[in-house]
Amino acid sequence: MMTTTKCLFWLCLCLAPFVVFSSTFTSQNPIDLPSAKPVPVLDTTGKEVDPRSSYRMVYTNRGPYGGDIYLDYSPAGSICPDGVFRYGQVGPKGTPVRLITPSHFGPGVYEDQDINIQFVISNVEKCGNYTIWKVGPYNREERVSFLETGQQDSKSCFKIVKSPRLLGYELITCDGALVGTMGQRVALVADFSLDFDFEKVQD
Repeated sequence: MMTTTKCLFWLCLCLAPFVVFSSTFTSQNPIDLPSAKPVPVLDTTGKEVDPRSSYRMVYTNRGPYGGDIYLDYSPAGSICPDGVFRYGQVGPKGTPVRLITPSHFGPGVYEDQDINIQFVISNVEKCGNYTIWKVGPYNREERVSFLETGQQDSKSCFKIVKSPRLLGYELITCDGALVGTMGQRVALVADFSLDFDFEKVQD
């Protein structure tokens, strides 16, 4: 009986340091897994896109089937241009845009970050407050939702993601809908995304 008691005593003494070490390590030295670093969106020169600057959204391939994104009047008509379009050919310059990012996220624009998009126009006094991009109502005749412009309180949330074809970027809504074109109008689509790059507008 005495021998068994001694063995248990020495066993407890041997295990005590391991128990203390384990408790100290887990409570004071947690393992920090590396967090994914945000990937900046780049312009056509390889520089990081700056939300304080203006850019044109230009067709990635520079081929004959697509051009820049621009602001124009939708068929419904309005006192201000209110439709998001894409030129059917390379040549005409698009309407510059600015990317509006959350102020707490830092000075850059990053892939997969929630953003708003606003056209930059010269007629600021009359129409400047109506140039925020938004997803319009579902058009039953065309069976699609076109992108429109509106006021600050009617804006839609978007994300810039790398194109799976490794050619520039795609645009999706924050709930995952793909943005592409129906004819020359920019709309929510099932496929054929709006591949584009950002070309900085010179000040």
